[in-house]
Amino acid sequence: MDHAHHTVRLYTAQASPVLAAMERDGVCFNRAEYVERKYAESSAIFLTAYRWFAAQAAKRVHPPVEGILPYWVFGEKYSVDTSGGGTLLTLDVPREEAVFFDLYDWQKILCLKPLFADAAAERAFMGDLRERGVTVEQVMLSAFYPELKAEIMKSWERLFRHHEAIKAGNTADIGGLQAALWCIKKDWIVE
Repeated sequence: MDHAHHTVRLYTAQASPVLAAMERDGVCFNRAEYVERKYAESSAIFLTAYRWFAAQAAKRVHPPVEGILPYWVFGEKYSVDTSGGGTLLTLDVPREEAVFFDLYDWQKILCLKPLFADAAAERAFMGDLRERGVTVEQVMLSAFYPELKAEIMKSWERLFRHHEAIKAGNTADIGGLQAALWCIKKDWIVE
């Protein structure tokens, strides 16, 4: 992190339509239809997590009117998935524009799994689901288990427990730095 300039170096891979929008408008914004197109049959799972994330992230970094869903960026180049053919971008982003979290925590949420404070609580919850004969996916993607769904989503709030520390430059307690941006601005691109 560049403390003198209040920026953080982040990396992302973006498709040509995103690059074209940035070139044309100087900024680009993500939309649900882009996620649906990209993830096709898996989009319901991704959008469940993304919509929850967007609502929670807006409490930490106020989105612009056009900011519907965030872009994902990473603290290390090797964390960026370029297998989809996107262009790797290096960004210097104002720290106040990013919502920070541990990428391993986010991976759990993308699998719709709970994010409990300790492994014992998670094992107990998952055991309860098994005894009921339901999966996490059934709970999260249906309307039949509102109290279980609420418990899982409440646990997800732990995702943001590192936000302020990371923003201040402390990444000691995280497995990998990930962040979300409401937009990507052309003037943030370093390379």
